[in-house]
Amino acid sequence: MEEDSHSQSASLKEFYIPSYVLLPDSESETVPDVPRCPVLVFINSKSGGQLGGDLLVTYRSLLNKNQVFDVGEEAPDKALRRIYLNLETLKANGDAYATQIQERLRIIVAGGDGTAGWLLGVVCDLKLSHPPPIATVPLGTGNNLPFAFGWGKKNPGTDRHAVEQFLRHVMNAKEMKIDNWHILMRMRAPKEGSCDPIAPLELPHSLHAFGRVSATDELNKEGYHTFRGGFWNYFSMGMDAQVSYAFHSERKLHPEKFKNQLVNQSTYAKLGCTQGWFFASLVHPSSHNIAQLAKVKVMKKCGQWRDLEIPSSIRSIVCLNLPSFSGGLNPWGTPNTKKSQYKDFTPPYVDDGLLEVVGFRDAWHGLVLYAPSGHGTRLAQAHRICFEFHKGGADHTFMRIDGEPWKQPLPVDDDTVVVEISHHGQVNILATRDCQSKSVRDPSSSPSQHGTEDCQSDDDSSHGGEEHRKFGAAETFKIPEDIDISHIS
Repeated sequence: MEEDSHSQSASLKEFYIPSYVLLPDSESETVPDVPRCPVLVFINSKSGGQLGGDLLVTYRSLLNKNQVFDVGEEAPDKALRRIYLNLETLKANGDAYATQIQERLRIIVAGGDGTAGWLLGVVCDLKLSHPPPIATVPLGTGNNLPFAFGWGKKNPGTDRHAVEQFLRHVMNAKEMKIDNWHILMRMRAPKEGSCDPIAPLELPHSLHAFGRVSATDELNKEGYHTFRGGFWNYFSMGMDAQVSYAFHSERKLHPEKFKNQLVNQSTYAKLGCTQGWFFASLVHPSSHNIAQLAKVKVMKKCGQWRDLEIPSSIRSIVCLNLPSFSGGLNPWGTPNTKKSQYKDFTPPYVDDGLLEVVGFRDAWHGLVLYAPSGHGTRLAQAHRICFEFHKGGADHTFMRIDGEPWKQPLPVDDDTVVVEISHHGQVNILATRDCQSKSVRDPSSSPSQHGTEDCQSDDDSSHGGEEHRKFGAAETFKIPEDIDISHIS
């Protein structure tokens, strides 16, 4: 028994980071060998009912408590700012141990898709030359991000054995690149009222990045309200976002009713019925159908915008980056390129610089995804997407980013409301060996089918300047003037 305990303790040292690396001005320590897989752990203690809090306790008991963070107590950008600045100081003083910690560092984030997106946004905003790859623990309801990369969609165990097993998977995981997507929304300042996004009672974490730009920001335009943010899995608009909004509102009002994943999924299905998603043609105003609400344009190659024809019956549109939506379903599927309507389509790669655009009529249409080769209405694959809202089409719509919804007021007297989605580089993520997501870098893939690589750098700077290329998730991350950010690796 003592041997087993000693073996477990020795294996945990492979993930352990000493306090002097994490905390500025802490006392120096006698350190062991450099760990093979040093980790920083960020946990949303409010996710998964009691699971988030239980997981926090277990990780802190197994690792250095200073390398495990509750995102509700300390925002990830503040924690990473402190740690990376301390690492730079140690490296400048010739600390080889700190240098190797930084080179091997991996991040674990435990929470819903919104929390995972928040971490991805923060790491992306830091502009590190070697950003740490991120593993995601499924603590939410849908868990699309973890599922897409092989981490499962069921809430995990929180005991010592389960956590140690997950840590071993993180050590053996492979690194993948995934595309980031920037979203920009602009409209004239309304004469009356507000057009700020309305979140369910409070701002969700993934909307942390989706904030109005400041008056000094170069994206700011006089007389207009401008918002921006980013996503990694999907942006959706329409009735699916409306149902999600109702679910999140109910959960914020009655958190005691949402203590486990099964109850959450059951409640979600019931709300789909009460919101009319199954009987959309009867209860959903046709003015809120996508074609009546907005004109949609897409660009697959640089400089070549084209109008996208949206069937009049489509009530929900999804711009998808990963093959996991609504709890692990794949709305795009694998197109049969022998069919003429699909000849220009490709399988959904996560790093090809393309979004898959899919439409749904109602929940019954969505049920086809449960069939082996089921898919939604494939509309386009695009490197950029633009929604131009019709004047007076509706006074609001519902949108969501990576599982986090909001109600978006629309000024009825404005014909200049625009939402534009563009490619925003890539971030590193950790995946198990049998993950669902596919890369164009896989030997079995055919990168020659993808012709967007030559225009991505132009895309990212199309609005000019560094600020456009930030999500705003790490607004508090400011490098002091005496530190050269180009030296941060």
